Amino acid sequence: MKEPCWLLDFASNTFSQTGEDGIIQKALDVLPERNRWCVEFGAWDGQYLSNVRRLVEQEDYSAVMIEADPAKFEDLHRNYGAHPKVRLLNRFVGFTEADSLDTLLRPLDVPTDLDFLSIDIDGNDFHVWQAIRDYRPKLVCIEFNPTIPTEVDYVQPADPHVCQGSSLTAMCRLAQEKGYELISVIPFNAFFVDARFFPLYEIADNRPETLRTDLSHVTWFFSGYDGSVHLAGSQLLPWHRLYLDRRRFQVLPWGLRDYPGNYRRIQRRMLRLFRKYLLWRAGKTDTR
Repeated sequence: MKEPCWLLDFASNTFSQTGEDGIIQKALDVLPERNRWCVEFGAWDGQYLSNVRRLVEQEDYSAVMIEADPAKFEDLHRNYGAHPKVRLLNRFVGFTEADSLDTLLRPLDVPTDLDFLSIDIDGNDFHVWQAIRDYRPKLVCIEFNPTIPTEVDYVQPADPHVCQGSSLTAMCRLAQEKGYELISVIPFNAFFVDARFFPLYEIADNRPETLRTDLSHVTWFFSGYDGSVHLAGSQLLPWHRLYLDRRRFQVLPWGLRDYPGNYRRIQRRMLRLFRKYLLWRAGKTDTR
């Protein structure tokens, strides 16, 4: 067996953002056979931070590139409209029968076992992959929310208007339900391979906590015995570039931030009143 994170040694960018190009190339090279088809949705202009551009331009791949935004699709069409091996779709990929990837690809001659699928739509990635039934790509690259700790199993609501993203652990759970295994994790994306091919990668331990080595976007919240709230890690809303201020996350007023065993009588009374106030504000009743 190899070191679990061995694919990270091949991370490199020709057109991608955080090493995807190199990992995709090596992961595909391990497969026993390929049909040289790939699909990417959330394709943007087909060039900027693309996960399939290198396959199309350097590996002679046929591709379907899907972009929902009309302005971005114009750029996509400008770059690839005349390419003989690239099909372009200005469609929204969703998770219903009307807009699932199965429905969009069905009129095209894409093999059901295409080599590679890239999912990057900043939100409902979990739900659109879950909705795919007819197509079974050998290798899948899917975006997860990198601010969510690995231990957390979180799936955002299945709502086209919500852009929260889901956790890596949730993606791994879905992958195993669909018969896929995790083989590599980079800051924003996870790579899964059809379980039939997983032994070829010689990874003895593919738990997400083993393969995820970059936790730089995670913020941890914890409390002291005195009720003070602390932050550690990134402490940043990465897409808004706003730092989290520890002072704004305090629940207890300053005069109650002490270990309860050290409270004076007046503090114990203040805590009871403060707890009742918070419950009243939340519309709840203290039953303790």
